[in-house]
Amino acid sequence: MNRALFCLGLAAWVLSGSGCASRRLPDFEPPLRRAAVQHVRTTAYTHTESDHRKYGVLSAWGTPLQLGAVRSAAADWARWPAGTRFRVVETGQEYEVDDYGWALSGTNTIDLYTPTRREMNEWGVRRVTIEILAWGDADRSLRMLLPRSKHPHVRRMIKELKKSGLKTPSSAHGAGRVPSW
Repeated sequence: MNRALFCLGLAAWVLSGSGCASRRLPDFEPPLRRAAVQHVRTTAYTHTESDHRKYGVLSAWGTPLQLGAVRSAAADWARWPAGTRFRVVETGQEYEVDDYGWALSGTNTIDLYTPTRREMNEWGVRRVTIEILAWGDADRSLRMLLPRSKHPHVRRMIKELKKSGLKTPSSAHGAGRVPSW
């Protein structure tokens, strides 16, 4: 009986995706063209989800997840570098990319932070129009990701950041301007 319960528990642990090495990265999607207005797939997340619990209410930047006039968002930092601010046109809500996640690496999906599971489930999956208010800092994103390169999803973002040759928009195009790259 104990052996059967152990085997059942072990199987559940393996199937739950515990351990990053056993999870397959999401299929790679060609990046969207960088533009001031984009049509993107969005999902929602909350800090109480099983894969976020160990980080609590902290973002990948190490700062508290934002909730209020500007909310946190998670994305592939090679597509929307950390610090990218955008507004969801349909709701008027503003977000700042300060987080990333395994399932977002190599995709054109942005995960919007919500404080509760109920709000997360109500959002579901939606295609929305976003207006980029300010692009984030690709150089800072790369510097923050490099020490975390043991993780496959982080390596994917690092590879894409290096391949793209993106520079910090404020230094490459002037502060506050939305670059057309």
